[in-house]
Amino acid sequence: MTQSEWIKDSDTARFGDDVVNASLEVPVIVDFWAPWCGPCKDLGPILEKNVDAANGAVKLVKINVDENQQLAAQLRVQSIPAVFAFKGGQPVDGFMGALPESQVNTFIENLGVAIGPTPLEELFSTAVIAMEQGDLVTAESVYRKALDLEPGNVEALAGLIICRLKADDTQTAQELFDSLTPEYQNDPAMAGAKAALTLAGDAGKSDDVEAARAAVAANPDDLQAKFDLANVLLGVGQNDEGAEILLAIIKADRSWEDDAARKKLLTLFDALGPTHETTVSARKALSSILFS
Repeated sequence: MTQSEWIKDSDTARFGDDVVNASLEVPVIVDFWAPWCGPCKDLGPILEKNVDAANGAVKLVKINVDENQQLAAQLRVQSIPAVFAFKGGQPVDGFMGALPESQVNTFIENLGVAIGPTPLEELFSTAVIAMEQGDLVTAESVYRKALDLEPGNVEALAGLIICRLKADDTQTAQELFDSLTPEYQNDPAMAGAKAALTLAGDAGKSDDVEAARAAVAANPDDLQAKFDLANVLLGVGQNDEGAEILLAIIKADRSWEDDAARKKLLTLFDALGPTHETTVSARKALSSILFS
């Protein structure tokens, strides 16, 4: 991997210029590592990726402890990887051991550094926009690029499943989900796709919206007919109307069929996400009914 202009190898002789003096301008992170250190190999790329994402707002200096033992001793490095942050010419923070990327992000952000979007985050943003515009071909292509970048990424797999569902290819979506291990299937990032699969499967009992409407019109008090109509509507993406019917069922009989309408609403919320307009409005209406 070619190092960027913000990442460099250094040593005892250059430490003053590369770290202490440089930290007068921007924070400098010092990574003490060694070629034989397994955790160092895990942490190093994470540090480099996030320093690059900061676009010059922070620098990374890498010190091989085998070649700079006196410097490591001066900074009381007892085990590696050992990471120090310098700011204003002084050490201000640090940690030992390999941390997950989320904690590395927090460590860097605590230095007052804004980390830009990672390549994966940029891909996901592009895919979401494409999906919102109905461009499923582009969205699916971008999710596959994300999987090339990080094989097994759960968010990308979930995105592919949702793309297939939106393309009315429920069978392929279900097969993809079924091919995943239970760990992947139950990952929080898969929750929306899993819920969407559930809705699609239930809607598969009937794809005739007009027939379902006629059944309700023939017997307006039949809660099962209303529930079937809601399922069909949710299956074809008419989420607002489907949610309204489920809310009407709950208002008429909160415990109908072992709380089926409320459970269906919660599945819809998971499929759409917490910030979706339908989720926000329906959740508010649900609270009003339950706590009235």
